[in-house]
Amino acid sequence: MKTRPLGRSGVQVSAVGVGCNPLSGSYGSRDDDESVRMIHRALDLGVTLFDTGDVYGHGHNEKLLGRALAGRRDEALIATKFGAVLASDATESDRSGLPKRSSIDGTPAYVKAACEASLRRLGVDTIDLYQQHRVDPTTPIEDTVGALAELVAEGKIRYIGLCEAGESDLRRAVGEHPVATLQSEYSLIERGLEGGMLGVCEELGVSLVPFAPLGRGLLSGTLTADTQLEDGDIRLSGAFPRLAAESLTANARLADAVRAIAASYHATPAQIALAWLLSRREWIIPIPGMPDDPRHLEENVASDTILLDAADIASLDALGEQVTGDRYKPELATNAGASTPPRGRSDTVEAGR
Repeated sequence: MKTRPLGRSGVQVSAVGVGCNPLSGSYGSRDDDESVRMIHRALDLGVTLFDTGDVYGHGHNEKLLGRALAGRRDEALIATKFGAVLASDATESDRSGLPKRSSIDGTPAYVKAACEASLRRLGVDTIDLYQQHRVDPTTPIEDTVGALAELVAEGKIRYIGLCEAGESDLRRAVGEHPVATLQSEYSLIERGLEGGMLGVCEELGVSLVPFAPLGRGLLSGTLTADTQLEDGDIRLSGAFPRLAAESLTANARLADAVRAIAASYHATPAQIALAWLLSRREWIIPIPGMPDDPRHLEENVASDTILLDAADIASLDALGEQVTGDRYKPELATNAGASTPPRGRSDTVEAGR
């Protein structure tokens, strides 16, 4: 498949990557053996970017990815995350994302300890892309990135990424060491980055890795008001107001508009949603969650062959103004775009976007 640049690293990765979080039960139960087969199928299709995190399944996700890549390590770029520290009493549903009973730790000592733990779980000597899961509002970003830079020098990681960072922290991080990627939510129905962060990424040479590019099933049409979700599915957690009963019916209709455009391209709604993202910038690399059906994986990968015309792009652009409900409930929203104190200060800066 086509490739895209990983920041200014000189490395190219597949235009569409894979988010591995669903393989640890965030959207319902999965079979590990089948998950390994799906990862192998993704490799066969030319996918090279696989995104995981130490918090997903309390380490299960990293172990699973490491198992799947054994013998095929050189075909994949492994991206994992650190910094979200789960409480000891976290429930299974908490473990699938960034739970309410967690803390954020970006201190240098934690960064290095977390890296060692991830290396062991993945069964590798080097992590290709190591990302701070959320900015720690009590630790200067320069201290966190300084520790990451030391890990680069030691050969334990290759490239640095941030997740959900705001403009100030991203600029300060790049001042400390090159940052290859910013991972944030971006899709037809989540357009917060268009207020300025896309321009900042362009200026700084940072590739954008959008998570939830299909709106957690809304844009693909697989999530409707009638969909029966399994117990433990994070979409039942109440974390996402857009998926709550009072908003879901209205938002699910947005997939109808995408489906209408998809028909003219002989494509699926998911393919159109991904093609729209790919059309925004040539350094945007979406990571849809790994589906449980290989046909859906094949469809996602093929989205890089679809070229949308200007009229359809304009129609899709308008969907961002038709979304009902907030992105996150308030207590989770404060974890996005956090701002840290300058180096030398320890006072807490209120997070928020």
